[in-house]
Formats: sequence, structure tokens, C-alpha cells
Amino acid sequence: MTGHSEEDTTSLSVKEGREKRVSFPPDEEVVSDFVESRVQLQEADSLSLTDIILAYKQSCEKHHVKPNPKALDQLKQITCVTDRARCFDLSGERLDYCSCESLEEILKSVKFDFISLQGAELEENGASSLLDMFLYYESATHLDMSSNSGMGFSGWLSLSHLLRQSGCLWRLDACNMPMVDYAAQALSKALLTSRLTVLHLENTCLSGKPLFTLVGALKRNITLQELYLSENNLNGCQDSMQLADLLKYNSTLRTLDLSNNTTSDSGLEEICDALSFQKTGLRTLILSNNHITHLGMSHLQNVLPCLKTLETLNLGKNNLENRGIHTLKESLMINRSLLQLGLAATGITCEGAVTLAEILAESPQIQRLDVRQNQVLAGGLMALSLALKINRSLIRLDLDEHLKEEKEDFLVETQKTLLSRISDLCVVNATAAKGTALLPAPPDLADCAETTYSLPTQTAE
Repeated sequence: MTGHSEEDTTSLSVKEGREKRVSFPPDEEVVSDFVESRVQLQEADSLSLTDIILAYKQSCEKHHVKPNPKALDQLKQITCVTDRARCFDLSGERLDYCSCESLEEILKSVKFDFISLQGAELEENGASSLLDMFLYYESATHLDMSSNSGMGFSGWLSLSHLLRQSGCLWRLDACNMPMVDYAAQALSKALLTSRLTVLHLENTCLSGKPLFTLVGALKRNITLQELYLSENNLNGCQDSMQLADLLKYNSTLRTLDLSNNTTSDSGLEEICDALSFQKTGLRTLILSNNHITHLGMSHLQNVLPCLKTLETLNLGKNNLENRGIHTLKESLMINRSLLQLGLAATGITCEGAVTLAEILAESPQIQRLDVRQNQVLAGGLMALSLALKINRSLIRLDLDEHLKEEKEDFLVETQKTLLSRISDLCVVNATAAKGTALLPAPPDLADCAETTYSLPTQTAE
């Protein structure tokens, strides 16, 4: 036992790792340093693009590294150094410590909307140094740090500090790297006070303790609006209970993407119970490819009539079958908030399509329905086209482009005719809406390669 608290131990580790010491100069030196810093920033504002490129090359020479060709090419495309440039993309470029240090000459002069360091093989000291620069110069509003598993303790600590202190950063992508304990703790601490509104944590091994730590912070977070947790092997037991807690206590989250996990029917039950607590919050819920079956639809059936804000629900790539759609029928007819429903690759046949047609005939608000990658033949298409003669809200119906094999050859030609008719009827609805724009598709509604019967963009009058 050393007698140190956990916080003391953390501070000691940071000091040892980066060999930094804190000292406080006299007041007059603090003032002079502040004035000098302000002058340097003002001088940076007045630099031309040629000056910035020259300064970067000189910095590279000083740090004994070659100027990054990708960085130079992007600098040459900047038209105005006083406004934020659109993008600084260094994804896939190996950045060691000296390469990171040399980039300061760019960052002190140019700010960006988006900086991507995805797969830059950042090491601990380089990541820490670069993230400190991003904070000092307010370099980015959207930062992608994905696929940098070597950031280490100091890197995650600097990222946490950036998230807590930045006044401009609104989106962070930190995907494809394991969320080890110190990373989860650093991120969770930052989320208590950060201004982030969008957070992507796909494929970060969140299942278990990391998710518990993250949810503990997010239950108190009041700024985050979009959370993407795809491909984290989140299960239908403890993980789903944590997600349910999040939905019960967080009322500011608008989008939750849980696609490509293993929530299953038991996990869906936990989530549906928690959804009943959402009075003014969640608008988009993505549950595609989660091992959910028709049995889980009974849980969704119970909560759908109560939901007032949910606008997009994606259940694609789950084995719901016709039975699942039939279970949801009455609740979907009652619900008045849902605008987009994703049912791609859910094992639906013509029978399920007929049920969907009955739902459309009663629905006054649904705008988009995705039934791609299902075995919907001429009979199902006929039912959908007849429903669209009654329905006035649907402006996009996603169907497979290729014609499916029928028992009778003439039915294949009938499919072609019905697909064209459905497309025309959607256009009629869109025209009648007079300027009502189609809501943006949720991520998994648009990931199929098949052609979508989309509509031309309308211009507001």
C-alpha cells in the first residue's frame, strides 16, 4: 500500500508517462505569456496559404520527418484560411510522434469542420500531443479517431480532456478499437460535461463492464442526441438491461443504433419496457440484425400504441416472418408517430405484404416502408398497390428491383407492371404533399445494394 488515492495514482502515471511537471510562474510572466500567445495567434490568422505550407515543411525538417503528401495536397485546395476548411483527412497515414508534432504549424493556422485520423496508427505520445493541439486551437467540429488501438492511457486521457473542454466539437467517431477499462472510464467522465451531440462507438467491444460504465455517465448526460453502438456483441441479458436503464433515465437521446448485436427477444423485452418511459425523447431506434424473432413482436406490440415521439423503427434482417408482422398489425394502426418502418430481409412473403397493405390503408402518417429482400410476389405487390390508392402519406416504398420467379410466366410481367404502378402512386403522394421532404433514411434502411424506388428531391415553394 502506498497511501495514494486513485486520482493521485492516475496523476502520477500521467506525469511518469509524459515526463511533465507543473510549476507556477510569477504573475507578470503569466500575463506576458498570455499576451505573447495572443500575438502568435493573430500572426497565424494573417498568414497566407503559402506561408502555412512553408512553415509546415520547416517544422517537418526540424522534426526529421518528410512532409505528408496527403496533407500538402489538401492544404493546396483550401481557398480561405480564415474560415473553417471542410476536411483534413489523414486516414490511413501512419503518424508517429514527430509527424504529429510537425502538424502544429497547420493546426495553429487552419481550422477544419472534419478531421479524420482513422487508422493513423497513433502511438500514445503522438495521440496525446495531437489531441492537446486540437483542444488548444479548436481544430475540429467533427473528429474521427477510429482504428487507433495504440492510443494508450495518455491518449485517452487527452481525448477525455478535449471532450470536456472543447467549445466546438460536436461529433466523435471512436470505432474499431477495444474499449478497455481506462478508455471507458476516460470517455464516461468526459460525457458528464461534454458538448458532444453525436457519438459513434461501433465495434468497440462494449459488452459487459464498458457498457455499464458508459451508461452510468449517459444517464446524466443532457447533450448527446445520437448514439451508435452497432457491432458490439451486446447481449439480451445484462447489456440489454443497461440499455433499458439508459432509455429510462435519458430523455435527450434522439437516435439509438443497436444494429448487428445479439439483443434477441429477451433483450427486446427489456428495451420495450424502457421505451414506455420515453415521453419526449427517442425518435430513431435501429434494431436490425439482432436475432429477434416473431416472438419478440409481442413486446413491441404492447409499447407501440403508447409511443408519441418514435419516428423511425428498423427491424430489418431479423426473422420476424409473416407471424411477426401480423402481431404488430393492430399496434401499427394505432400508432401515430411512426414515419419510417424498416422490414428488409425479415422473411415476409405475400401474406405479410397483405398485412402491411392493410396497415398502410389505415395509416395517415407513415412515409417510408422498406420491404426489400423479402419474397413478395405479384399477389403481395397487388395488395400494396391497392393500399396506395387509399393511402396519402407514403412517399417511398423500397422494393427489390429484380423480378422474382413465379409459377406462371404472366405473373412475372404483372410484377413489372405493379412495381411501376407503386412507384407512380408514391410520386402522386409526394406531389400532393407539396414540399414535404422525405426524412433522411436511418443508416440501415439504405445499406442494401438493390435499387430503391426513391423520389426526386422536391423544392419548397
